[in-house]
Amino acid sequence: MDKIPISLPVVVEGKYDKIKLSSVIDATILTTEGFGIFNNQEKRALLRALSKNGIILLTDSDGAGGVIRSHLQSFLPPDKIYQLYIPQIAGKEKRKKSPSKAGTLGVEGMDAAVLRELFQTFAARREVRQAQREAVTKADFFADGLTGKPGSAERRRALCTRLSLPGDMTPTALLAAVNLLLDRAEYREAVACLFRDKAEGTVQNKG
Repeated sequence: MDKIPISLPVVVEGKYDKIKLSSVIDATILTTEGFGIFNNQEKRALLRALSKNGIILLTDSDGAGGVIRSHLQSFLPPDKIYQLYIPQIAGKEKRKKSPSKAGTLGVEGMDAAVLRELFQTFAARREVRQAQREAVTKADFFADGLTGKPGSAERRRALCTRLSLPGDMTPTALLAAVNLLLDRAEYREAVACLFRDKAEGTVQNKG
């Protein structure tokens, strides 16, 4: 059965949730790494940036899932959040030795048919631009002076500021974020703006 194309990013708790959901939908799926999201500034900033056109939250329907969902709601724009909830079904995931504290199945334990029904409302044809766009690479970062050159750290911080991301992101983390947030043309424009801003700042300082 074909995967359901979803144009909005989807947030789940863990990697097994992501694996299960990836078998049902074609979308950008991100994890909170459980409660790891509470101390992960980079991930929070990335989720805020990705939520500009809307973001879907799908956590487990237990106490822990509720806490994580509430935390996500505390920093994401409320008018951009779409809430999805799995039914509370008693059971245990096959990979686990014992049931969860709540005794119910999480996202990873849901039947594919249940997940498909949840996402039917959001079924959409993904933009061709999104599906076929060419990735920005480490070589691009080097060529554009974002890594390996004098002033690279400063340019990365400027790009982070432009994308509303933490200024201390590692090059690897920033590259991953860029490929989620921008297509190649948008990246080229962002880099061009960095050089324009730098040039204008130099002229003003001379003046």
